[in-house]
Amino acid sequence: MRLLSALLGLSSTLFALPPAQAQAYPNKPVRILVAYSAGQGTDIATRYLAEQISKDIGQPIVIDNRPGAGGNLGTDLAAQAEADGYTLTMGTNATHALNQFLYSKLPFDAEKAFEPIALVGTFPMVVAVNTGSSLTSISDLLAVARKNSREADVALPSTTARLVLELLKSSSGAPLFGVPYKGSGNAMTDVLGGQVPVIVDTPTALKTQLAAGKVRALAVTSGKPSGLAPGVKPVAEQGVAGFEVVAWNALYAPKGTPAPVISFWNAAMNKALARPETRQRLLELGFDPAGGTPAQLSEFAKAERQKWQPIIKAAGITMD
Repeated sequence: MRLLSALLGLSSTLFALPPAQAQAYPNKPVRILVAYSAGQGTDIATRYLAEQISKDIGQPIVIDNRPGAGGNLGTDLAAQAEADGYTLTMGTNATHALNQFLYSKLPFDAEKAFEPIALVGTFPMVVAVNTGSSLTSISDLLAVARKNSREADVALPSTTARLVLELLKSSSGAPLFGVPYKGSGNAMTDVLGGQVPVIVDTPTALKTQLAAGKVRALAVTSGKPSGLAPGVKPVAEQGVAGFEVVAWNALYAPKGTPAPVISFWNAAMNKALARPETRQRLLELGFDPAGGTPAQLSEFAKAERQKWQPIIKAAGITMD
């Protein structure tokens, strides 16, 4: 039913646009700003979806990578772009929910500066250990941490990984110790070398080492089992009730973009996400396809901000 409504919206949107746009919207290439480097997960997924949607709408979609400042640079550029439907941005849980609490000064307000279009996909983090570790579950990890053992030290290659650790600490009361890294590569090197026994990272980043049997997954951070890590139990099913952390991508437009344009892109994204081949490819890229309405995305992002603000504040996490 949701897909049918989306498709009907796509066809009717053209008749709802202002006269200057109604003849053929879009009638020129569309730019999607990605606030991360080319080759990073968000970039790869955005490029794939842009290719699929471009075929549907008959116009090129250009990906404009503007990395820097934890995603704030590109997101600020997107916030300042003309609200004419020809500049969109692929937001993330960092740019549109977390960064306002992690940075003391931001040049934009993610909630007020953008129009939500659609939640594109989510993915959990995975808690894993070097296969030389004796830990086989989250219960083991927490028990060892309570003994102040270095066997529970956790490599943290990203801000989201840090938040997983902080929520696990606050939810369980276990004194877990995190070791920050700049990126997955260095973190994995130390985990494989035995310097740090535990790591929290994305399914995509861990995929090769898991398949090779060099690391072992203890848990996923989603509230329920994930197809991105088959057979791995959620933290919430291992003695930490209600635990859930997911990273996400969502499509946004600058504030003031006409409602018919928002409806157009929401329908186009839902149409692409409904295709079995698209869903399968996104799963291969490490994303669990989502979709839905702009209102649902707005409520989802609001809930994320409400959830993480007190945790970030209590942990004293800053990125300045």
